Amino acid sequence: MTPVRKRHWFFILLHCFLFGSLVDSSPLSSAASFLSITSTVGKQVVLPCSWKSRLGQVDPPACHIQWKTPDSTVFEQWGKMKWQAVEFQGRVEVPEDKLGSGDCSLIINDVQIKDTGRYESFMVVNGVMSEKTRVFIQSVKLSVFDHKSLQSRAPGEDLVLDLYTSHSVRVVFQGRNSSEWSVLWMREDKDSQRLEKHPVNEQLTIKRLKRSDDGIYKVLDELGLAVSTVQLSVEEKSTAQRVQEVTENQALADDAAKSSCSALLVLSVLVLNLQRLYLL
Repeated sequence: MTPVRKRHWFFILLHCFLFGSLVDSSPLSSAASFLSITSTVGKQVVLPCSWKSRLGQVDPPACHIQWKTPDSTVFEQWGKMKWQAVEFQGRVEVPEDKLGSGDCSLIINDVQIKDTGRYESFMVVNGVMSEKTRVFIQSVKLSVFDHKSLQSRAPGEDLVLDLYTSHSVRVVFQGRNSSEWSVLWMREDKDSQRLEKHPVNEQLTIKRLKRSDDGIYKVLDELGLAVSTVQLSVEEKSTAQRVQEVTENQALADDAAKSSCSALLVLSVLVLNLQRLYLL
């Protein structure tokens, strides 16, 4: 190979190396800064992404976006062609009408505990010698938490448990004085006299509560992860009712005291006037 040709190939390889370093400067394993997004199970989250901040102007039809986790690809879209990972099937999208203007944000619907993790977006572009190259765009850390609540009901009342998502498959119960968990409801169960699944909403109603229903209720997903935790107190009267009753009784007592004072004042004035008339 002649010296001229050697120099020619050297500059080509150097150019490829520099270009590759530029577009691959922030791989998944890097410690680059990232955004933090938090949510609770069942909601919609948006993982922000703007490719124009990295690439400037690109012909919209050439937009080829990838969203990945450290383990696998979550979503990929190139023009009209789209691909979703099985575990995200039907739950993820990048709005096509916004992609051309630079917004490559990933929308995750019905977010789950298992979706917690780190996500990174890449734009696939034509590199040197028509090679496809991934350009890092954005890193986002997503944290998904379960729902927690304290509730109080009186015996005979109903408890409506929110299931939050179609991925909730069972409800388990632990009595207040017990260390054992028992399965209260499974998604395939039919309605009973005391348990009724709403025909449309993700809600389960426990009817006619008893004192023995006092305890902790957990809604679990397919992996056994907690979607929600409800600590229930079954008392003669709920806390809210007692507070309202105390407030109303106090108001009645205040009104009675005011009325009593007013009556005494009127009586005193009347007696004073009668004394003056008698002296005259």
